[in-house]
Amino acid sequence: MVYCTKIGDPTTTNNLKIAHVPSITHLPTQRHVRIALRAAALNFADLLQLQGLYQEKQSPPFIPGSEASGVVLEIGRDVRTVSVGDPVVVVTRRSFATEIVADESTVIKLPPHLPEDELEAAAGMPVAFGTALLALKYRAQLKPGQTVLIPGGAAGGVGLAAVQIAKQLGARVIAVVRGTPSSKIDALKEAGADIIIDTSSDNINSQSMIQVCKQYPADVVFDPVGGSALLDSLRCVHWGAHILIIGFASDNIPKLSANILLVKNLTVHGIFWGSYLKNDTALWRRSIEESAKMLGEGKIKVNVSHIYSFDQAKAAFLVLKSRLVVGKVLLLPNPRSML
Repeated sequence: MVYCTKIGDPTTTNNLKIAHVPSITHLPTQRHVRIALRAAALNFADLLQLQGLYQEKQSPPFIPGSEASGVVLEIGRDVRTVSVGDPVVVVTRRSFATEIVADESTVIKLPPHLPEDELEAAAGMPVAFGTALLALKYRAQLKPGQTVLIPGGAAGGVGLAAVQIAKQLGARVIAVVRGTPSSKIDALKEAGADIIIDTSSDNINSQSMIQVCKQYPADVVFDPVGGSALLDSLRCVHWGAHILIIGFASDNIPKLSANILLVKNLTVHGIFWGSYLKNDTALWRRSIEESAKMLGEGKIKVNVSHIYSFDQAKAAFLVLKSRLVVGKVLLLPNPRSML
């Protein structure tokens, strides 16, 4: 397993260590499931957690990570939704471990007979696709023929998930991305984005997005970056549009002008997907189950950008922090990597 010894930036300190611990010998309750890890996925929230900057804090020592995929090894007698041998995804605070014990409520069965690489990639499905599906389908009530604007970060894990979910719901997608490396553009094309605005070009700026939206005003804004991108997007929307605030990857939390919201009759939704586990567990599970079904049907794909082993966790967080990721970064318990 990987564990954090002290709060700090894992890319500049040596606060991530490897430990080998005995296999788990008993389940905490009869509603728990023991899972053999195939892969864990990194999220920006994990980086914030290690630095003590996330809204839900942990005290060292702790095992980082929030989502993983694997195969069920053991179940409690009261477990009904999964069986031994099932491929699953799990959402947990401690995913960087070779074995995971989790309550049944946080374990979701995957379609059977997934190839090994797809089972590994599924580790990156719950948070990104669960967030995108819950936000677009259930909060914004996205309808066929409408337009979704992703004003930044469209080639990240949740951005690519939002493109695919929006296309499955029949929408047009305008995706804004800093297209370096160029694989970001390729990934967005593969995901089905209709219009891609590459802000890495010298002559491209926020006005380009605004000009595109004069032809295709957005019905829904899906914003994982915050900052000026969110403010500019308010100039790109239809009357009555939905604004989905997903996160602040730009490290800039903007203040919205209430008069603009009033004049355009905009609805602003805060989307903290993880909080649904406590406050609306049924919808939280549905967002993952529906994503898993689409994964099994080949309708969505988890784009894996980089793969590292547990002892390369520092390098994995460095590539995440450097904004070089196109989709998701995986950690595997076995020592192989795709750099």
